[in-house]
Amino acid sequence: MPTSHHAEHVGSLLRPPELLQARRARERGELSAEELARMEESAALAALDLQREAGIEVFTDGEVRRATWMAGLMESLGGVEPVPVPNSTWFRDGGEVPPEETAFEMVVASGKLTQKTQLTAVEADFLARHAPGQFKITMMSSSMGNLLWRPGLSDAVYPTPGDMMRDLVALRIAEIKDLLDRGVNWIQLDSLGYNQVIDPEFRVRMLGPHAPAPETILDSTISVDAELVRAAKAMNPEVTVAMHICRGNNRSAWMSRGGYEPIAERLFGEVPVDRFLLEYDTERAGGFEPLRFVPQGTTVVLGLVSSKIPGLESQDELRRRIDEAAKYVPLENLALSPQCGFASTARGNLLTVDDERRKLELVADTARKVWD
Repeated sequence: MPTSHHAEHVGSLLRPPELLQARRARERGELSAEELARMEESAALAALDLQREAGIEVFTDGEVRRATWMAGLMESLGGVEPVPVPNSTWFRDGGEVPPEETAFEMVVASGKLTQKTQLTAVEADFLARHAPGQFKITMMSSSMGNLLWRPGLSDAVYPTPGDMMRDLVALRIAEIKDLLDRGVNWIQLDSLGYNQVIDPEFRVRMLGPHAPAPETILDSTISVDAELVRAAKAMNPEVTVAMHICRGNNRSAWMSRGGYEPIAERLFGEVPVDRFLLEYDTERAGGFEPLRFVPQGTTVVLGLVSSKIPGLESQDELRRRIDEAAKYVPLENLALSPQCGFASTARGNLLTVDDERRKLELVADTARKVWD
């Protein structure tokens, strides 16, 4: 479980405009699947070059083949159908963002869930051939699968969300096994269900006034996340398993706020990952005090650099905040990253590829100066 990688990014990178145009052409039937796949491969190669040139140490393909970061649920599953996204309110600079700007397709279970495509397998095979160093595969945790259950559509097949979750966990464990069999040795679970515990207002917005108690949500989220981690470790004790948590990241907007204190003791104590990638770029994420619960030897990747805005952070301020976090986690078990990806949805955040490059260069340069 490497702790020596101190410069990382969460996963997604900005898509080239020509790839977005090609995807729309494919939807209109004007481009073949083979032509789109070639353009996706070209974009992924460019993403690898950008990371290498910036000095990043852990590579992804930029998630350029995905429509959203939730591809593991939205694009890879069979037995689902598209529906409008409910109760999704996004904020930027203290105000709500127009819904049309942050809209994306959502699906819910309407039949028995199956694995329709192995998108992560395509990414893994590509990275095994082309990545210039250590690479990781990112995937949405099954703990967020409650988003797929909706009364009137899902309950004919799955009477309760828990019934559906059992199938979803089994599918995700099978996907992890396939990745390990392909030689993948680093997997990152993106798990945002904890925001429903951290932020009571967000919980009500998403789940309604009769939302489950935060303790109930925390129990189920931790249970599923821990099960996935234990399954991966049982299949390969040497695999690095990471977990990313943020407050939302769609078109430079956010959905929830609050520090880690309500979840810290149980999350850090019961979900046995090797690395936690945690949003920390603004006061919305609170202070570093909850890190006192992080077990010895676990790495915390501090998301201090914002992927939402083009302006560069002060390196002196980044170093000061790393020193502050080191009061709770030993410096050798800290690392640096942006707080989230640069394109959680295909349209991406409100900055340019050059801005993105400078952000990644700042992460890598700061890491060299702190940990060298």
